[in-house]
Amino acid sequence: MFLFSPNMLWLLALLPLLTLAYVLLQRRRKKYAVRYAHLGVIKGAIGRGQKIRRHLPPALFLVALGLAIFSIARPAAIITLPSQRQTIILAMDVSGSMRATDVEPQRISAAQAAAISFIKDQPETARIGVVAFSSNAMTVQQPTQNRADVVAAIERLVPERYTAMGSGILTSLNNIFADGSIEEISPGGGPRGMPLGEALPEAKERAPVAPGSYTSAVIILLTDGQTNMGADPIRAAREAADRGVRVFTVGFGSEDGGLVEFEGRKTRVKLDETTLKHVAQITHANYYRAGNLAELNAVYKTLSTTLIMEPQTTELTGVFAGAAALFVVLSALFSMLWVSRLV
Repeated sequence: MFLFSPNMLWLLALLPLLTLAYVLLQRRRKKYAVRYAHLGVIKGAIGRGQKIRRHLPPALFLVALGLAIFSIARPAAIITLPSQRQTIILAMDVSGSMRATDVEPQRISAAQAAAISFIKDQPETARIGVVAFSSNAMTVQQPTQNRADVVAAIERLVPERYTAMGSGILTSLNNIFADGSIEEISPGGGPRGMPLGEALPEAKERAPVAPGSYTSAVIILLTDGQTNMGADPIRAAREAADRGVRVFTVGFGSEDGGLVEFEGRKTRVKLDETTLKHVAQITHANYYRAGNLAELNAVYKTLSTTLIMEPQTTELTGVFAGAAALFVVLSALFSMLWVSRLV
């Protein structure tokens, strides 16, 4: 637990002062009571239990005051609650390296099977979209609640050639924000043939927000290789971070890499974990590594749990204020029931 306004706790110093004032008032009351005759009869009439009852309402009031002051300090805690996320974008690598057979039967087949299993685990209210990236990035399925359409889109994926990870991130963002704040990355106007690291398409001005603060959507990016086409993935990740969108990255393939044949030559493709970790770090997300289908399924299970139940900062001011009100009511109730009979 932590406090948003800890400087307000100085008001708690009032509690010992009020306690002292109450003690002094009781002593003064006893002093005046000595002047009356038949004091022994009065003491005999008031037993030990009744003496405790006399002090209970003021004690409850002090507790209520303490809780009220603590609520002013705005206490908060990180609590695991159901996620409010409504949109999930699966950005999937369909570069030529996804033909590698180091993951049986092929990387692309394993990735498709794991993604379909992941989709079935998501709540019905979640909208899921699919973005494929190779030489360019394109929206294969816009975000929808229709699971059959999403599954069909994933099943249509086939490996092509290059890897444009940054373009995949930007196109995913375009599916989240429909306000035109990010230029559409399309086969005719973006990454195709664009040298790696070239400036991103000019976007409309938008005030940046805290990374990871956008709670309505998330991107899950899966790749098995290194970026060699399209927008710089690090700059694209910063674009996502400025919009508060988290990009969870998944590195797929065996540690030794896989052999893929290009134009009659076999080439070994390996994973660029450094970039994937950096993308996740920039956007306040996580990086996961999967060397085979079983590990990829486990990663998606972890992501499913993360997206459905998420740790969220929850302010507890209302809880403590409500408790304070309850103690005030109890104090007043006991005061009416007990103290009036003792006076």
